[in-house]
Amino acid sequence: MAHETSQTPVPDLAGTAASPGRRSRWSKVPEVTVYFWIIKVLCTPAGGTAADLLDERAGLGPTGVSVLMSALLAVVLVVQFRAGSYRAGVYWTAVALISVVGTLISDNLTGIMGVPLETGTGVFVIVLAVVFAVWYRRERTLSLHSIDTTGRESFYWLAVLFTFALGTAAGDLVSEWMDFGHWLSAVLFGLVVAAVALAHFALDLDAVWSFWIAYVLTRPLGAAVGDYLSRPAGDGGLGLGAVLTGALFLSVVLALVVYLAVTRKDVARPPQTDRTPA
Repeated sequence: MAHETSQTPVPDLAGTAASPGRRSRWSKVPEVTVYFWIIKVLCTPAGGTAADLLDERAGLGPTGVSVLMSALLAVVLVVQFRAGSYRAGVYWTAVALISVVGTLISDNLTGIMGVPLETGTGVFVIVLAVVFAVWYRRERTLSLHSIDTTGRESFYWLAVLFTFALGTAAGDLVSEWMDFGHWLSAVLFGLVVAAVALAHFALDLDAVWSFWIAYVLTRPLGAAVGDYLSRPAGDGGLGLGAVLTGALFLSVVLALVVYLAVTRKDVARPPQTDRTPA
């Protein structure tokens, strides 16, 4: 076996450089599999339906929903950070809640504060770019296989939050400009996500950037699919209703999360390190 190499961090964008701080033996995020993307897409309409019901039927209003969802997210993130490794139930609960909070940030910025969608989209692009720049400057890596310290996990969740905000603003902007309707919007965003996947697998587009671009785009994709199923036929939808659509998506998400929690098919194994035999 080879001798263990120096522990000096390597400034590799897609690498797994070492970082100071509390380190977990396991990555705190799942492997990116087909299950990951299915759950990610479905979390948006499922969470959005819950927020709408709290707003309209429970009478909380936009501010009340924002406060409640932010508080729930804070609690779940505390549990997530305290966990020693990735836990499917905790992780995906955090994603579902952060999808709602990110959406509400965008909606409040444009709907309540009156910021134009063009400006809001630009703001979120800049904020997300700053998050990535500071993340890389501090950690010397943006690799998803190295989310194993408190610092890296903090940057990860901050990036996730603003990808949902950006995806909401960008999706609303495209819908406003092109007025494609729900079905065509879903097809459009699906094709763009497929193009990103093709660029990664066929043209060697960097894995880190492929992931985050797709992460942004799957937010409006999920919203378009949810709107197509839930909206009335006269509004270009199938008329299933928000409650039935939300319940359907939530059932699929729960089934997949339970499956992954039991099988652990999406658990990222720690890298093997060669050591000199004793």
